[in-house]
Amino acid sequence: MNCTLITIGDEILIGQTIDTNSAWMAKELNAAGISVFEIISVSDNAQHISDALDRAFTTSDIVLTTGGLGPTKDDITKNTLAAYFGAELKFYEDIWKDIETYMAKRGVGILESHKTMAMLPANCEVIKNERGTAAAMWFNEKGKILVAMPGVPHEMKDFMSRVVIQRLQQRFTLSAIVHKTIMCAGAGETILADIIKDIENSLPPHIKLAYLPSYGIVKLRLTAKGANKAQLTHEVEALSQKMVELLTPKFVFGYDDEELPQTLGNLLLRQNATLVTAESCTGGLIAHQLTSFAGSSRYYKGGVVSYSNELKQSLLGVKPETLAQYGAVSEETVSEMAAGVVERLQADYAVAVSGIAGPDGGTPEKPVGTVWIAVAGKSRIVARKFQFARSRDINIELSANIALNELRKFIIGII
Repeated sequence: MNCTLITIGDEILIGQTIDTNSAWMAKELNAAGISVFEIISVSDNAQHISDALDRAFTTSDIVLTTGGLGPTKDDITKNTLAAYFGAELKFYEDIWKDIETYMAKRGVGILESHKTMAMLPANCEVIKNERGTAAAMWFNEKGKILVAMPGVPHEMKDFMSRVVIQRLQQRFTLSAIVHKTIMCAGAGETILADIIKDIENSLPPHIKLAYLPSYGIVKLRLTAKGANKAQLTHEVEALSQKMVELLTPKFVFGYDDEELPQTLGNLLLRQNATLVTAESCTGGLIAHQLTSFAGSSRYYKGGVVSYSNELKQSLLGVKPETLAQYGAVSEETVSEMAAGVVERLQADYAVAVSGIAGPDGGTPEKPVGTVWIAVAGKSRIVARKFQFARSRDINIELSANIALNELRKFIIGII
């Protein structure tokens, strides 16, 4: 069963607002057994909206729209849908009473423009908004469904969770969709694909494998579609186990939505161990990633962002002669940073990073993107050099992700 999502609003097309609605909706629809065929973003223009609807209905039995249902002149979705389906606008007294109650509870005065919110197409089924003023509209035309919802994320999510998903499941006979994602780090998608090529080549038609690379991380997602969810789950679990056996913990750090900082935290908790960080070019990003998860205070003690050489010396104990002879971006300096932060902050493990993020600051010997990463315990330090040679933001994110993975491998004894 295919579904097309249409997000409506000039603010999306000019980049002022990021379309997070579609990502959330697609995930929920997939879990319910509904495949998203296409996501379309259009401007607040009647012709553009109508053209998008024509296109959507040629491929999908379900069309979900968000945006353009407010009381201002730029909110034209409702009128466009009325014209598209050949309906007059009708005043819904019960919706108007709900709007009055909603506004009164918030101490907001009623304006004449608010009444337009209760003017809705006569041929739609109106779904009351329990978190705002714009009602949703359910159209059933020639066996196909269109649901128009507000663009405000928390209002849209309430409509989807409370009404839309359940009713679509009742209306259509849906296939089961099962996903399993293997989280990998330490190698690019080409290397991973070569390792598991025999498994991929033998996949049955109803199971597909996708490679989803990001900075230092590759997600391998198995997707199975069919009638029997239990059987699909069994197949996908068996395949993922075979893939993990080939890839080994050298590359696999988790499953599904698990992130590197979570994996690292769980490793530290199992050892009842603590971690500290010493960062230069990453500017505290590693610390931020670690503390983004609840409970991180049980294993992460803190860190030092030593951007200058002076702080590398005074806070981390890096020797002046080391900096003078080898420079801040070197094996020797990053090793001393790691050793210094372990000793001074009294932890079991440390990760240290020093590099040239760019766009300037590079030399022929140490071009932009040169990064040294050290991981350390109380008695051992391992330092490695990486060459990224990309933009500043990417270099910083790559450095942070790879540093966390280096520490993961250090803790489990791979390096």
